[in-house]
Amino acid sequence: MGVFAALGTALCWAIAARLFSGTGNAFSPLTMNFWKGLISILLLGLVLLFVPPMGLNVSIICWLLISGFIGIGIGDTCFFKALKSIGDSQAVLVAETLAPLFTALFAMAFIGEWITWQQWVGVAIVLLSVDMVIKARKRSTTHVFATSGYLYGVAAALCQAVGAVVSRDILGSGDVDAASAAFLRLIGGMFFVVPLIACGKTRWLPAISKGQRIWPAFILATLLGTTAAIYLQMFAFAYAKAAVVQTLIATSALMSLGVAWVLGEKATKATILWSIVALIGVAVLVSFGAPAGH
Repeated sequence: MGVFAALGTALCWAIAARLFSGTGNAFSPLTMNFWKGLISILLLGLVLLFVPPMGLNVSIICWLLISGFIGIGIGDTCFFKALKSIGDSQAVLVAETLAPLFTALFAMAFIGEWITWQQWVGVAIVLLSVDMVIKARKRSTTHVFATSGYLYGVAAALCQAVGAVVSRDILGSGDVDAASAAFLRLIGGMFFVVPLIACGKTRWLPAISKGQRIWPAFILATLLGTTAAIYLQMFAFAYAKAAVVQTLIATSALMSLGVAWVLGEKATKATILWSIVALIGVAVLVSFGAPAGH
């Protein structure tokens, strides 16, 4: 279940990325982060009215808020900074490659969660495939080397890893439900984003041109890429090891190929080949290693 939830998260992100791209430059990175978070908090809040939270206490609530503050608040902001500085291909390359590796190391160091050597092989195959697909798709695009952009990418990966390990440590016990964890992590992220917008005097509302309709696509993208994705991510952490979950989520770059194909775009032989290799890596991850359990 954890594996399917992680792959579901990756698919949600792949579809949402295409929808978000349709909003153009109406949202700044911070306002996009704010509105995605606010809409998802309201929706998950409605869910929790009908499905009472489970397993929460003061300590767990604080840790989930901290996890969201670091992983969503700081992490997403750093990733958006990297996007602006070095472009999407390099930013995704740095963040999606390093996040699973940092997660595996942090999980071993702080919660004593190890993955088998076969799973390490699977992680390596998946991440190599993701990197090669990104490079193949963006071969014609060049970006000026900016040290700060790569540092933001590394920082985003570190923050994602911290958030992942904290979430896995809490959800792995099976006592806390995924909806509550997602809700609290999103609130934690807002504790970082809202003061930053207020202090920086950033526009709260998007800059919409006359006749431009961006809210329908944005809300749909938020439902998939934030609300559904973070719920599935929390569900995945309850049933699978943190490093495995983060690696499978990194396949969103590959799933975007399928989204593009559905929309009529052609894939190159190289991207198809590396996508097949990635599937082999996923099979290795799933087939080897003891079940995580609770």
